[in-house]
Amino acid sequence: MTFFNLNRHGLIAACAAIWGATLGVPSAQAEAADTLSIGGTVTEIVYALGQGHRLRARDTTSVFPPEATELPDVGYIRALSPEGVLSVGASLIISDEGARPVEAVDVIRAADVNFVEVPQGYTIEALSRKIRIIGKALDVDSTAEALISDVTKDIEEATAVAQASIDEPKRVMFLLSARGGKLTAAGRGTGPDAIIRLAGGINAVNAFEGYKPIASEATLAAAPDLILMMQRGGDHAANADELFEIPALALTPAAKTKALETMEPLLVTGFGPRTGEAVRHLSQILYGN
Repeated sequence: MTFFNLNRHGLIAACAAIWGATLGVPSAQAEAADTLSIGGTVTEIVYALGQGHRLRARDTTSVFPPEATELPDVGYIRALSPEGVLSVGASLIISDEGARPVEAVDVIRAADVNFVEVPQGYTIEALSRKIRIIGKALDVDSTAEALISDVTKDIEEATAVAQASIDEPKRVMFLLSARGGKLTAAGRGTGPDAIIRLAGGINAVNAFEGYKPIASEATLAAAPDLILMMQRGGDHAANADELFEIPALALTPAAKTKALETMEPLLVTGFGPRTGEAVRHLSQILYGN
């Protein structure tokens, strides 16, 4: 459903371009690429609104849709340099509020550029707010409202299916990293926490907020039935055999069946337009529904 909805918005944008060309009016597609998007979810929303052609550059976390990776990269959202950001000459910067360092963001804000900050949040209401703010910044308010309606319906339907036939909720631990046997997990108030709960699971880590290292004793006490991680390549790729050799994980319920699932990074952490897809995927892994 999600992809149909997003394609429908793309079709609307294409029709508008044809209509504008027929009348000799500058079309949306003919608009100058004047926007810099910072934050993977922000960039994904820009494309979902049919405004990807407006982007001049993006940050390193902006990897969906795939065509976004063809844009110039101004660096990692939490390690920005004012020179790199301002050098692309964008007249509009739309940034996730997680941009860092603060000093660099202050310099960017002080420059002669329209800077729009998008609040984070991992609820349907928060996602709607993100879409609405970005739509207003790009002057496509009506398209934003249509996208909000589509995305909300998609998440609600996915959640209803996921939670319809659960006898006993399963416990899920999202690990941001397990390098060197040192575990960093997602607690409350994170994208994975929200996805796990919407999919009918229990976040096995609820003693803290955000992403933090977790001790061996706490890992054992969490007793996860499934380990969830991001898909990564090379040396960062998750390997079930190696993962469950880590002493802190070896005695967990997940280790008995080597229950490890990996998902696209932005899909599991971003809480963006494809959240319904993420909920359906995790629900299928947990409960087969």
